[in-house]
Amino acid sequence: MEEVLDLYAQPYNPDYPVVCFDERPCFLIGDTIAPIPTQEGKVAKEHYSYQKNGSCCLLAAIEPLKGNRVAKVYGQRSRKEYTDFMQMLSKQYPNAKKIKVVQDNLNTHKTASFYQHLPAAEAFALAQRFEFHYTPKSASWLNMIEIECSALSRQCLNRRIPSQEKLTEEITTIIEERNKHKVKIEWQFSIKNARTKLNNKYQAVNSSNLKFKNN
Repeated sequence: MEEVLDLYAQPYNPDYPVVCFDERPCFLIGDTIAPIPTQEGKVAKEHYSYQKNGSCCLLAAIEPLKGNRVAKVYGQRSRKEYTDFMQMLSKQYPNAKKIKVVQDNLNTHKTASFYQHLPAAEAFALAQRFEFHYTPKSASWLNMIEIECSALSRQCLNRRIPSQEKLTEEITTIIEERNKHKVKIEWQFSIKNARTKLNNKYQAVNSSNLKFKNN
């Protein structure tokens, strides 16, 4: 946790951009009866019945300090899709010395995925572009991409979207708009906050951490 928080506290450096990445499943839901369109003074209405059209997966990343984000909808989530997305992410930062990526410990989120889907030389070159920082188990809240996904959910992911094509269209539109306005994330939780608010956890490791409780 402190490794990630220290990373967030560092000033912006274009040579070492900090990017937060994650993926989330998306269920494709269609209407069995056409909804009643919005009318002046009335809200739109949809029938309670629906049909399931399968699922897909959204892979997304954001550079919080610059307000840049990239996202792509895939038919499934596997090492292949992860590799493809990381290739795309790498191209977003052609001049960076290292791209510092914050992500969770999902088994596909490893450089081994690159070697399974790219020739060894190409996989090695791609792996050298990144420096991975993993959030602790059950601590997805530490990853700022969760904030971006929450914004996407409010704008489209919490509605019925019947197809992957339609979802891609809506996600692309929203991402382009948010990139245009450079919507950034100002992270407030620091190492000092952690040592104070989570002091009982620190004390469980080492009783001398009691000194941070009221700092």
